[in-house]
Amino acid sequence: MRPDGEQSTAPAGSGGKPYSAGVQAAALAGFLLASLVVAALGGLASAANVTGWYAAADKAPWSPPNGVFGPVWTILYAAMALAAWLVWRKRTAGTRQAMVVYAIQLALNLTWTPVFFALYPALGTAALWLGLAIIVALVAAVTVTVLHFGPISRTAGLLLLPYISWLVFAASLNWWAATHN
Repeated sequence: MRPDGEQSTAPAGSGGKPYSAGVQAAALAGFLLASLVVAALGGLASAANVTGWYAAADKAPWSPPNGVFGPVWTILYAAMALAAWLVWRKRTAGTRQAMVVYAIQLALNLTWTPVFFALYPALGTAALWLGLAIIVALVAAVTVTVLHFGPISRTAGLLLLPYISWLVFAASLNWWAATHN
């Protein structure tokens, strides 16, 4: 462990040799690309519906303007990718499990948008309640991810805290939509 509380970036069983800068840059690009893909797929699922049924939906009084969501999610996806990269490059005993829970939360994140936005025209309010169940599971999964990331990289764990806060806020918006539409 380094004096700053972070563990070494040396791969397990490598004799202490850290990853090359090229490998680390490629891995960071991969994590950013994964976040970009999830964001893009979510955007595709929501694009037509934000101006469709959601535009006319009864929204929570605390709901921000639609233009806020894109920039906030962009920052959160970048922070998620950076956090995952910080953990990946440590290669400690808990890294594999931490990356599994990260992948689970990313899959839940990917699932929420099409369920909430795209399924509403077909399922009505049931889609909003299903979306609420998914986002609550997502909050739990991100919390577990923080608990796995924190001991490996304090910075990585801290990078995910705004994500949890935003998800709780989004869950409150989802709850309002489910109870009022």
